[in-house]
Amino acid sequence: MPATEADLFARFDALGIKHVTHRHRPVFTVEEGRDLKASMPGGHTKNLFVKDKKGAIFLICAISDTAIDLNATSKLLASGRFSFGSPERLKEHLGVEPGSVTLFAVINDPNQTVTLVLDEALFERDPVNFHPLKNDATTAISPADMLKFVRSLGREPIRLTFDAAGTPTRIEPDTTPAHV
Repeated sequence: MPATEADLFARFDALGIKHVTHRHRPVFTVEEGRDLKASMPGGHTKNLFVKDKKGAIFLICAISDTAIDLNATSKLLASGRFSFGSPERLKEHLGVEPGSVTLFAVINDPNQTVTLVLDEALFERDPVNFHPLKNDATTAISPADMLKFVRSLGREPIRLTFDAAGTPTRIEPDTTPAHV
């Protein structure tokens, strides 16, 4: 069974991660929720669930207004051409429905089948906002706690920065302290 919102929040609490959740109507796209986000502080996100021609699966989490050139990103990651993953594949690998794609869904991928890619701009906003596994709420956490959550799952994300045209550059080396 996929983790519930309560499971997610219990994990945050166990890790000492401060989180604030705002309830709202379900939103399925960044544009659809623009009015709601205006009243919530911090960086708002978009989360892209993609697969390549070889069957590898990626979750790309970025600030909502970040341009992302998926072809350039797949080349940088030495992957086949990206396409969006099906709702069935999304449910199978991350345990969420379309419209609810979120960084927090990696809690449902204990085998780390999905490669996590983070936009470096996420670390420049505080807090950062993601759906808590369903699209009828938004949960805010600090960038440091975002990384703490990811690392608590035994993951080290790929970190990219995107230029105005959406062309990515890999952040190397990762200079973030391990204790963050």
